[in-house]
Amino acid sequence: MSTAVATAPARSPVKGWLAVGAVALGIFSLMTSELLPVGLLTPVGQALHVSEGVAGLMITVPGLVAALSAPLVTVVTGRVDRRIVLAVLIGLMGAANLASSLATSFAVVLLARFLIGIAVGGFWSLAGSIALRLVPEHHVARATAVIFGGVETASVLGVPTGTFLGDLSGWRTAFAVVGALGLVSVVSMVLLLPSLPAQQSIQLRDLPTVFRSNAALRLALLLTFLVITGHFLAYTFIRPILHDHGIGATGMLLLVFGVAGISGNFLAGALVARSLRGSTIAIVVALGVSLTVLALLDTNTLAAAAILTLWGLGYGAVPVTFQTRIMRAAPDATEAASSLFVSIFNLSIALGALAGGLAVDHAGPTSVLWLGGALLALALLALARRPVVRSEA
Repeated sequence: MSTAVATAPARSPVKGWLAVGAVALGIFSLMTSELLPVGLLTPVGQALHVSEGVAGLMITVPGLVAALSAPLVTVVTGRVDRRIVLAVLIGLMGAANLASSLATSFAVVLLARFLIGIAVGGFWSLAGSIALRLVPEHHVARATAVIFGGVETASVLGVPTGTFLGDLSGWRTAFAVVGALGLVSVVSMVLLLPSLPAQQSIQLRDLPTVFRSNAALRLALLLTFLVITGHFLAYTFIRPILHDHGIGATGMLLLVFGVAGISGNFLAGALVARSLRGSTIAIVVALGVSLTVLALLDTNTLAAAAILTLWGLGYGAVPVTFQTRIMRAAPDATEAASSLFVSIFNLSIALGALAGGLAVDHAGPTSVLWLGGALLALALLALARRPVVRSEA
């Protein structure tokens, strides 16, 4: 890993925080774009004449591409100004979503989703170190939390809102609105971000090195894989699951999930400060209980809202908790560790959606709840067998 020391010129706190907000808006629009099909699988599949399982490829394709592009974009862009790279990636996402809104075939949608995967992986992997160059040192932790809050907010609020909009005006409108949001993000970054010459470059050989040499990082990545894959096995197909129970109003129920997720994010901030291990266990238990209860009970709308509240609380705590595990596990190799984290996170989204699609098409919607619960049980087992280390306290 090569590093060139360069100091960004002093900026006013107001301009710095406006720039932080622009990056957070970029991540929010990207992650909303990646996950938007979760609530739109049924209408998109019906309009483009594919099954719900095949429609799940709208989640699988960008997830796989993002997993590969996270390290590759960082390496390929080398010494290019990060402001330019981030703006181009967001612009690519915006254009791809607008293309999706006009698509007349599922193949066109998948091509657009491929481009979105490139944008998601590249942007997320570069954005992790941006806060250090935008605000004074004593504000870096808070600014980083705001930037990565875009990931959490997209998962727990952006997607439910997009689903609600799709229910009201059609899935094409939802895609078009997210595309327009991406273009607004481009303008925001061009106007508000300063020039950000590359300071650090990652070599591909750095990634296996830090992985092999760090047991705590390997555990954090394993937990990320099990929990995120288990979650997206079920969450990707939440609409068919609810319909299988005879429950409509998916958009409204996902808004309930979103509000609970925002609360879970704030709760995680307090729990992580006290016990990172305890926060991780609470997440796994909340998600596992939610999937199991939904699989076992013949739920009505009120019961589904209660289950999605618990589910949202658990998943809302995931990004901040798992990002903290990664940073504590590899404090001296944060960029390489973050790149691996972004890759595993997005690979897990893709595999969860892919496996869930196969299960839904062959065994019905309820099967994904059991499969997701099994992976969460494995995560709990991994935590139980692993002794507590100082960084988890």
